[in-house]
Amino acid sequence: MRNVIILGSGRSGTSMVAGVLANCGYYMGENLHPGRDSNPKGFFESPLINWINEELLAQVVPRRPPILGRWWFRDRPLPRQRWLARVPVGTLIPCPHPIATRIQAQVDRTPFCFKDPRFSYTLPAWRPYLADTVFVCVFRHPMATAASIVKECQAMPYLRNLRMNTESAVEVWALMYEHILRRHRQEGQWLFLHFDQVLRGNGADRLEEFIGAPVDRSFPETELQRSAASGTGPTAVMQVYQELCTQAGCEQG
Repeated sequence: MRNVIILGSGRSGTSMVAGVLANCGYYMGENLHPGRDSNPKGFFESPLINWINEELLAQVVPRRPPILGRWWFRDRPLPRQRWLARVPVGTLIPCPHPIATRIQAQVDRTPFCFKDPRFSYTLPAWRPYLADTVFVCVFRHPMATAASIVKECQAMPYLRNLRMNTESAVEVWALMYEHILRRHRQEGQWLFLHFDQVLRGNGADRLEEFIGAPVDRSFPETELQRSAASGTGPTAVMQVYQELCTQAGCEQG
């Protein structure tokens, strides 16, 4: 049974994959976020893991001015919103000693399975502390993800002061997966899973073989799929999507 990091853009199916593993005996962190309308079965994310990644990202994400930020620079995420940050590929994220100590305390609880979209950016800061760990990258069509992100930003009070539209959401999607494809996957063992493979295909079989433990095949529910792809994204974004599909061994759809 291997330690697992689940990553990929928010609203791409990472919670579904984490839910498939939730009863496998993994430590997922303390006080996991409860479910709500957008994820009624839960997020399987620990606030402590989120906050470690928030602090790592705070070092490189432009800050919103405290007063002017009420009206301007609203595309800059505030604390708790950095799972929607846009971090250029190649950005180096330091890991100061106090944060490293907190990371070490979490990864000492094995076997662990940690899930957070922010890992798409912060994984290099965690790597020195990850032993016997495999990586599961979950994705879905960028336009479906973007639609779900925009809907979430409109629905959740803590996100409503973040300016987010389809174009911005697609950019977040593309940057996260470019980090994974260009920087992260060259090291370690990776499994790429399309949302639909887990929901309707052989994703559970592949995941079970990959982690070396039985998974909960009853967890995914097709009726919880609400945001569908509408249109085609920019050419460069669709090329990233095609590369992810190739890694996952599925047809682009």
